Amino acid sequence: MSNSNRRDFIKTIGGASLVAAMGLGISGRASAAVKAKVIVVGGGYGGAVAAKYLKLMEPGLDVVLIEPKKSFISHPSSNEVLAGMRTLESLTFDYKGLAKRGITVIHDTVESIDPAARKVKISGGKTLDYDRCVVSPGIDFKWGAVKGYDEEASKIIPHAWMAGPQTTLLANQIKDMKDGGLVVITVPDNPYRCPPGPYERGALISHYLKKHKPHSKVLILDAKDKFSKQPLWLQGFTQHYGEQFEKSGAMLEWIPASKGGEVESINVATRTATNVTGKEFKADVLNVIPPQQAGKIAHTTGLVNAKGWCPVNFTTFESTMHKNIHVIGDACVAGAMPKSGYSAASQAKVAVAAIIASLRGVEPDEPSFINACYSVVTPDHGISITGIYRVKDGQLVEVPGAGGISPMNATPAFRKIEIAHGHSWLKNITSEMFD
Repeated sequence: MSNSNRRDFIKTIGGASLVAAMGLGISGRASAAVKAKVIVVGGGYGGAVAAKYLKLMEPGLDVVLIEPKKSFISHPSSNEVLAGMRTLESLTFDYKGLAKRGITVIHDTVESIDPAARKVKISGGKTLDYDRCVVSPGIDFKWGAVKGYDEEASKIIPHAWMAGPQTTLLANQIKDMKDGGLVVITVPDNPYRCPPGPYERGALISHYLKKHKPHSKVLILDAKDKFSKQPLWLQGFTQHYGEQFEKSGAMLEWIPASKGGEVESINVATRTATNVTGKEFKADVLNVIPPQQAGKIAHTTGLVNAKGWCPVNFTTFESTMHKNIHVIGDACVAGAMPKSGYSAASQAKVAVAAIIASLRGVEPDEPSFINACYSVVTPDHGISITGIYRVKDGQLVEVPGAGGISPMNATPAFRKIEIAHGHSWLKNITSEMFD
């Protein structure tokens, strides 16, 4: 499918879940309004979209959004902060728009969820009842999975995998590094938030260094041999950061697991990463992206499997561990769908349709899901990948031929347009979330 055709297809299929949520597609008929209380835990890409559409599509619902932070900072596009392409403030949004829509926004931490009693307890001591609960807790880190790297170590050696102060810390370290210094980025094995994110980070740090510290180098140490959009990334690395990027003379080098890229331990004091064969990589700036799992509340509620992620029914995104709780976003096991902001928003709309259908006592329509991921190699060189997903035989699978990836032989003008599309997505999705 061509890029233009697949974009048109995305626009068409993207409305399928909303039609269902509006009552125009749920079992082919509209139903009388219902009154119930739905609590949404977590105000990121999944939670904010879910809260908004629950209230928008069923105004009689009592919708409560519980989110500890008063501002949302987008992790997507935060790598651009490291390159000096944007400010962290440009990625920061508040929840006032959701409150104006009649959603009760509580800035507090959820201490526990009781699935049997259908109660949510927050740290202020208050307990709230619910009829349905949407849990969108994002990720947490497996501290200690890389020896020597724990939460305390991240105050010195940033992960910057949750945008905010960690982004600023990493940006400042890069800015303060001497010309000729070495930036080392460690990448975990799958699954983790934003599959192409580490490679975008390597590219954009290299872009900054190329302009300001041209004798410096970026080294990506990877715990795997394959990654999202790999041919496009390697092409971009070669084009912009060294014709022979795999040689030590290039500004940006990627070392896969098969060549010693898997990191076993970190020495915080010396900023050294040691791989599984004992080879040491001493950095001037060390960025450790640790292995990940579902956010803490998913664990304390018993929503996770043995691998630390939340299994769900793909038709409704209701937890397979506890009824009346729907888990969306990075925390859930979503079959072929990657862990991304776009995926979370798509899953939120399907969950909303399923919740409203359930409250009305009807069956939800068959859902469709979308993911699109835009990545930045340079400010004028963008790449993307798109997928359409459906439920088949109980599994969430990609529809063959329905998505697509940027062509290898694209023109400079095409690459620049991909940048514009990515920025447009961010503007549109954050408007959809918070306006």
